[in-house]
Amino acid sequence: MSLRLYVLQRLTALVMAPLVLVHLAVIVYATRTGLSAEAILGRTEGSLFWAGFYGLFVVAAAIHGTIGLRTVLVEMTGWRGGGLDLAMLCFFLAVLVLGLRAVVIVT
Repeated sequence: MSLRLYVLQRLTALVMAPLVLVHLAVIVYATRTGLSAEAILGRTEGSLFWAGFYGLFVVAAAIHGTIGLRTVLVEMTGWRGGGLDLAMLCFFLAVLVLGLRAVVIVT
């Protein structure tokens, strides 16, 4: 199982890398042109592109972060087994639901 998680985390990193670059470019553009939060949200409202972009970002980040947290917990505490699996599933679902909720609200 750990090999599959390792590969999945690397794949999500490959997905997130260009998304992070675009996200940072948008932040730089918005701050340099003086766009307000209201103006930015006005531009993203109703956009299927931005909904898909940030939806993919949320899914990849939720998977990537959950695997990373799992690895840290195993290494730092030795926690293994079904309890860890359940805790990580709950963490993943919380991050996923909250992230996708934010995407729906701003697009």
